[in-house]
Amino acid sequence: MDTVAEVAARLRVDSIRSSTSAGSGHPTSSMSAADLVAVLISRHLRYDWRDPAAVTNDHLIFSKGHASPLLYSAFAAVGAITDEELIDGYRRFGQRLQGHPTPVLPWVDVATGSLGQGLPDGVGLALAGKYLDGLPYRVWVLCGDSEMAEGSMWEALDKSSYYKLDNLVALIDVNRLGQRGPTDLGWDVAAYERRCQAFGARTVVIDGHDLTAIDDAMAGVAAPDAVDRPTVIIAKTIKGKGFSEVEDSPDWHGKPLPEDMAERAIAELGGRRRLIVRGLEPPTPAPAEEWDAVEAVDLPGYQLGADIATRKAYGDALVSVGSRNRHVVALDGEVGNSTHAGEFARAFPDRYFEMFIAEQQMVAAATGLSVRGYIPFASTFAAFLTRAYDFIRMGAISDANVKLVGSHAGVEIGADGPSQMALEDLAMMRAVHDAVVLYPSDATSTAALVQSMAETPGICYLRTTRGAYPVLYDATEEFPVGGAKLLRASDHDDVTLIGAGVTVHECLSAAEQLASENITARVIDCYSIKPMDTATVAAAVGATGGRVVVAEDHHPEGGLGSAVLDALVAHDRADIRLAHLAVRGMPGSGTARELLAWAGIDADHIQEAATMLIAKSVVDSTPR
Repeated sequence: MDTVAEVAARLRVDSIRSSTSAGSGHPTSSMSAADLVAVLISRHLRYDWRDPAAVTNDHLIFSKGHASPLLYSAFAAVGAITDEELIDGYRRFGQRLQGHPTPVLPWVDVATGSLGQGLPDGVGLALAGKYLDGLPYRVWVLCGDSEMAEGSMWEALDKSSYYKLDNLVALIDVNRLGQRGPTDLGWDVAAYERRCQAFGARTVVIDGHDLTAIDDAMAGVAAPDAVDRPTVIIAKTIKGKGFSEVEDSPDWHGKPLPEDMAERAIAELGGRRRLIVRGLEPPTPAPAEEWDAVEAVDLPGYQLGADIATRKAYGDALVSVGSRNRHVVALDGEVGNSTHAGEFARAFPDRYFEMFIAEQQMVAAATGLSVRGYIPFASTFAAFLTRAYDFIRMGAISDANVKLVGSHAGVEIGADGPSQMALEDLAMMRAVHDAVVLYPSDATSTAALVQSMAETPGICYLRTTRGAYPVLYDATEEFPVGGAKLLRASDHDDVTLIGAGVTVHECLSAAEQLASENITARVIDCYSIKPMDTATVAAAVGATGGRVVVAEDHHPEGGLGSAVLDALVAHDRADIRLAHLAVRGMPGSGTARELLAWAGIDADHIQEAATMLIAKSVVDSTPR
């Protein structure tokens, strides 16, 4: 263990050097876990640092992402990065050693730093390894004791026990101190053990600075009693371990050591080390089963005019896409009979993962699965994705290839009432970096967009509708991401009506009513809200004298109306006469028809708004 002790000392010294050089960072949080990481990278982590894409590499996730000085020091200790990059590149503008880890580094699988996410992400990686890849890699996750207050960490342990993920190992660094003082459990490692065992985990409690004890605990993950359940190593540690002036002090969280203190600390730790760790190579993979190339998808077809719910079309299309692409997997939040993800579960049970009522874990597992090259579709009621928003946001930072599907959106769902009505989801998803936001109006467009989602990298969101509505498009229609459909248009249109999803049908009905008043309306189906077909929107509004009615089953902030206004501003249209119909009050229970009328987004209100726009434009143009 002498060499491992030297590795641990190097990790502590370099954590101090890098954070002091940057003038920011978390050296003391890194120093508490240095012994754990030293043993791991020296004796147990099976990883080819020259080939981070090797399929049998273990996976290392720092759920306590603020300990990035330790992670980057480990990368330096194995020769993956240079000492110059560690010291001069940490937390510097334009450099890849960012304040918290991101996959801009090839050895980092997922972005962390928002606490409570690394272990849930690790569940997805472990699911892939055990049930999809069939490979012997392990997923090691370094967790902080403060983040064990996050419910998502217990969701992760619960689901890893349910799925018998014996390839998942959590290392809890119990250093007692959080940002502002002691954690809720302090050094009560027995309480951590009881809680982890209650969630079905195998537990080992150790002194986190006893190298032999750490080594034995890590070796034990291959023991017979570790089969079919995750292992949690609960390590009692000291924050700032190795430098007596800051050990177990509540005053040094997130603070780099000033240069004079850094010099004293490095001297106390025995000075700089330059040794390079030669860890374990990953096992040689067995010959991989050849996966068929992705074949052309035979999407389900629907009869024009037939009443089909878009959520049903989602389930149908997912089965079709999954039958041609074995990378497609599905997850759901125990509502698969409503979202219709259940169709995929019945067709491909080996590629379906039930996350029950644990939406944070569902999105995190999807993120982890995407690391291994899978294309996860994760579905639940759209309203419930709000509680997983931080995981979606972090998924974007991770460059995750995740497909989210929210059903039962808007007041259209009817009697269930406002707790079930997603009225914020479009704004939420539009704000996610580079996310695609789709809201189809019929079964044909839904099926086509499911296929497009599978082929579009990054985070995509599909909003589906509860009720059944007429099929508007035949199977020959194409629905590119970023497109829109002109459902009604002429050379002499008076007003543009814009809808998405259920309000497209209301716009069409309103156009018929307006026609009886000798008012011609252009109708646009904005099925792609982000990116939006700005050219089509701007051209339509220009052709109708700037008169436009936008109707959406969503709050007025951040949804379809906001996207349309952004499009018009981008095209420098200054002649806009906009009526924006949205859900502005707090809804209650009722029928879909009653609630659409109450919200003022049904055909009658769209017709009324269009008539008022035209009347006002006549008044405004009358000479005085």
